[in-house]
Amino acid sequence: MSSLRDDVKSRIDTIEESYEFFLAFAAQGLTSDQGSKTGGQLRIFLGKCEGAVDGLAEALRGLVAEESLEPASTWGEVHDVVARDASDTLSIVRLVAAQASISSQLIDNLNANIHFRALLTDLFLVDELIGV
Repeated sequence: MSSLRDDVKSRIDTIEESYEFFLAFAAQGLTSDQGSKTGGQLRIFLGKCEGAVDGLAEALRGLVAEESLEPASTWGEVHDVVARDASDTLSIVRLVAAQASISSQLIDNLNANIHFRALLTDLFLVDELIGV
């Protein structure tokens, strides 16, 4: 596997893993992440998710170019969709992470956010199409 392929795969896996953790955190019904073991883990997963989303579109563009995936024009359009959804998701993840206290309800709202869900759906499709 190419290093770009590994990079894209790692980013997809991290975003999916983070989303799964966020679902579990939301189910706990906590009013704050402060002082709980999962609260500390939440901050770690928010950071991992942010890192995976930031640069995702560029990594995908590089993979498409490196492996000459066809049809190139359609992959260019898909890149634009992923870039938009990733940018929107990055903004909301950063906003949530910047809060002094994060409740389960806030994370539940993050999980339900249309941009985050759109990005996840994009990645499920891309994952199947490129076979990472």
